[in-house]
Amino acid sequence: MRIRPPRLLCALTAVAALAGAAALPGTASARGVPPPTAADTLAVAKTPPEVLRAMRRDLGLDAVQARRRLANEAAAGATAGRLAQRLGGSYAGSWVEGAESARLTVATTDAAAVPAIEAAGARASLVRHTLAGLDGAKDRLDRAARTVRTADTPVWYVDVRSNTLVVQAVRAAAVRPFLASASVDPALVRVVVSADRPRPLYDLRGGDAYYIDNSARCSIGFPVTRGTQQGFATAGHCGRPGSTTTGANRAAQGSFQGSTFPGNDFAWVAANASWTATPYVNGQGGQNVQVAGSTQAPVGSSVCRSGSTTGWHCGTIQQHNTSVTYPEGTVSGVSRTTVCAEPGDSGGSFITGSQAQGVTSGGSGDCTSGGTTYYQPINPLLQTYGLTLKTTGDPGPGPGDPGGGTWAAGTVYAAGDQVTYGGAGYRCLQGHQAQPGWEPPNVPALWQRL
Repeated sequence: MRIRPPRLLCALTAVAALAGAAALPGTASARGVPPPTAADTLAVAKTPPEVLRAMRRDLGLDAVQARRRLANEAAAGATAGRLAQRLGGSYAGSWVEGAESARLTVATTDAAAVPAIEAAGARASLVRHTLAGLDGAKDRLDRAARTVRTADTPVWYVDVRSNTLVVQAVRAAAVRPFLASASVDPALVRVVVSADRPRPLYDLRGGDAYYIDNSARCSIGFPVTRGTQQGFATAGHCGRPGSTTTGANRAAQGSFQGSTFPGNDFAWVAANASWTATPYVNGQGGQNVQVAGSTQAPVGSSVCRSGSTTGWHCGTIQQHNTSVTYPEGTVSGVSRTTVCAEPGDSGGSFITGSQAQGVTSGGSGDCTSGGTTYYQPINPLLQTYGLTLKTTGDPGPGPGDPGGGTWAAGTVYAAGDQVTYGGAGYRCLQGHQAQPGWEPPNVPALWQRL
């Protein structure tokens, strides 16, 4: 593997701001106003002080460094999204590094793509395997896990930094038959031996406690709506459809409408008329933390969690699209983090800056000795159940033109999705749920004009 010299991510903010296509009539850039940067779109300047304090405690940053880190991560996500589209099949993943996430690395299997990566202000890593190839091997393991025992190989994921498919095993000898069952080439795999056996974090706002059938306790992930119905997203292992819930005050609250576990680990609860969905997560000391959207943060980014047992804790995102085997079965598509959690935190909120990331699933360790925690990404949850994340803040002015096309607020878009808007075509750069004010010509951090 060859690593190119790093370049500071400060250049990426300019790239993110200027890389949009020609402005449409009525957009900010057409009026002579610079288009919003990625940090503007993701409302980094409005990051609540509770999040900054938790980042200071858990990541060793002061408030200025924490804001710089969030701004760099926002810029990196936009730049990596553009490069992923440009590199196509040779793309092998991306990640941020450094105390302030000031370095973005983009991996490729094509040496000819290195100049384009460096021209965007990122560091280039030339590797052997494409991300699509590694993801394909992981998908085969996911399918095999439906029929073979994986208790001794409880975690597997694509590690873009090492360009390998990592299988975490209690016994190294258990890995080979697992790979053989899925026809996965051992040359793609790095084995990590660990005694950890992850488990769902049962006990028994976002971040507030709630009780299931007057017994077990979990935590609210994010308030949502479905039409006029209000409710919240949480972990699937917390309850089944029809299970009733009561709030932290023990007042009747609602019932589970949909729940998936294992396979995935997501659910949603419809609340009764006594409860109102708000665009907040319960912060340190009970302070409200605003949620402005659901743009997925890159690998290496800072992330904080709110739960009803241990409150606020922060760490970094290690991998996306991880598979983990709990005693109840395998869950795929979760994100792996260095954040600690304990029983009762399940279902609680993971957030980067003001952007919702997911709901707490399970993990190992605790908040005394440290641990690994997995979260179920929020966007697939919203998409599966047709939910709209409750958000706050100023979405900004509309595009000033008739709009039209296939783009629609409330839709969950994945990187690579294409839409039309205002007579032009756009490709999604970062997964998110669309909302008013985030029309494609207004947010070049999220959409690239075709």
